[in-house]
Amino acid sequence: MAKQLPEISPELKSFIENQKIFFVATAATEGRVNLSPKGQDTFRVVGPKKVVWLNLTGSGNETAAHLLKNDRMTIMFCAFEGKPLILRLYGNAKIYHERDIEFHKYIDLFPKISGTRQIIEMHVDLVQTSCGYAVPFMDFKEDREQLNSWAEKQGEERLKNYRKEKNVKSIDGFETGLLDSRQ
Repeated sequence: MAKQLPEISPELKSFIENQKIFFVATAATEGRVNLSPKGQDTFRVVGPKKVVWLNLTGSGNETAAHLLKNDRMTIMFCAFEGKPLILRLYGNAKIYHERDIEFHKYIDLFPKISGTRQIIEMHVDLVQTSCGYAVPFMDFKEDREQLNSWAEKQGEERLKNYRKEKNVKSIDGFETGLLDSRQ
């Protein structure tokens, strides 16, 4: 049932491009494991072994903190319609902030979204597919607009202050790298 592949095939790239949600898992050497659902138009396959995704301002910043301690990441997609499939991408990731050159290299791949916080680049070293037979059928209705509306209402200065208050440390107290040490 499960197949392991060295890279993202054109067929799997097409599958990814049609998904409305993906899940990101990270863990530092100690502390909690983080698993986050991600949505909107925030994921790109940029090569058979490389993906990037846009990380939006949220209530926490666990992924960033974990990547500074341990750069392993797993991304999972599930088919909720059509042919059953679970797709996992395993690899190592880096996080880029607006102050980083790489952030500006990738930002134009995405639509302008209020609350954009970071871009994560993952080098994929293993692709795994499995059956997904137990994943339920679910119909996509629409994207939620609450996060975008909230971020737009905040404006850039209030978002910056929110991030300083809520996004500079993980729930385990790890630094997230959000604040530039030069500030």
